[in-house]
Amino acid sequence: MSSDLNVLIEMGFSQNRAAKALHKTGYKSVQVAMDWLFAHDDDPDIDEPFEAPQGHVLGQDEQSSVSIESGSQPVHDNIATEEQSTGGGDNSAQPPQQALSLMCDECGKRFRNEDEVQFHAAKTNHTSFSESTEDIKPLTEEEKRAQVQKLQEKLKQKRLEKEEQERKEQIAREKQRRTFGKDVTMVKQKMEEDEIKKLAEQKRREKMEEKLARQKVKEEIEKDRRERAAKFGKPQVQASSVLQATPSSTNKQMAEQKDYTESKLQIRLTNGQALTHSFSAREPLAAVRLYVEMNRTDGSGSFSLMTSFPRKVFTTDDMEKPLIELGLVPSAVLIVTHI
Repeated sequence: MSSDLNVLIEMGFSQNRAAKALHKTGYKSVQVAMDWLFAHDDDPDIDEPFEAPQGHVLGQDEQSSVSIESGSQPVHDNIATEEQSTGGGDNSAQPPQQALSLMCDECGKRFRNEDEVQFHAAKTNHTSFSESTEDIKPLTEEEKRAQVQKLQEKLKQKRLEKEEQERKEQIAREKQRRTFGKDVTMVKQKMEEDEIKKLAEQKRREKMEEKLARQKVKEEIEKDRRERAAKFGKPQVQASSVLQATPSSTNKQMAEQKDYTESKLQIRLTNGQALTHSFSAREPLAAVRLYVEMNRTDGSGSFSLMTSFPRKVFTTDDMEKPLIELGLVPSAVLIVTHI
């Protein structure tokens, strides 16, 4: 078992996880393996049994050679065998010394077993190894503790750096969220202000249109009134002569009607609603008809005006007559009927 694998196990990782992490990170270092373990701690297959690939196998053949395979190209390097010593001029063979360790011929590093050789070969791409009779002293407890403490400090520093990075990212996200919220609020406020301005402008325009329509109606009524007054200016003499020929009771009634200068009319529409308006006693019935046309709420179409008591339907000729002459002064009720 390699030293890096031992360190990971002593730090609390299982042998299966430690071996898998070292293999996944290309046997680069304990720190890289730890980073991989922390990043894949939640993987569902993290604890599945792991077997190291047989890409690097160390073994001896009849000529005491070591074979290291890397990728798809096998590399064979001779591992030097211990020389046999002969004594005092005789040819008797001496027993070979026992190999206590393995050594990398390229960098001179020594290893306890084949696992460490495979790890070193994968990490450095070295391919030439030989056996050695020198023993490797194991790490003392103090050295192990020092190495573990050093790795723990690195791990702690890594965690602090990660937390600091996460804090900065959180601050950046919060700033972005606030900026976005502020922009949305400003856009919403502008839309509301534009809508209020639009409604105010529409209301102002409607009031202006209504004012112009009323002014137009007044002008038409005033124009029609002047035309009727000019047209019916002469017949007043005839009306006075007629009054002289009527009986005294009729003269009295007409005299009373002359005291009224205004006629208050209630006009009942076909939909049951009523219009109430005051007209001058000298205005013609045509002015009333025009008022009904401009203000009716029961639709459109031809209509006629009538009184219910006494029942009378006003004709086209009656439209030119003043209200006082038609008996609609000082007040009366007119009924609108469809023709």
